[in-house]
Amino acid sequence: MANLTLAVPERLHEKMKQHSEIRWSEIVRMAIQKKIEDMELMDMLTDKSRLTAKDAMKISKEIDEEVARKLGLS
Repeated sequence: MANLTLAVPERLHEKMKQHSEIRWSEIVRMAIQKKIEDMELMDMLTDKSRLTAKDAMKISKEIDEEVARKLGLS
């Protein structure tokens, strides 16, 4: 198994030390695995997409604006 060095802010490290019963390396492993699975799913779903990054940003902006409008934020 490969080793990975991880830097965390001191304040977070202090909070982690308050829960020494938790295997933090396992938590990080699970988070990385979940992110990889999410990215693989995204790759699979977008593999044959004809949308460009510009198209996706335009759609995202339109969605954000509509959500803001419905929530009365704009």
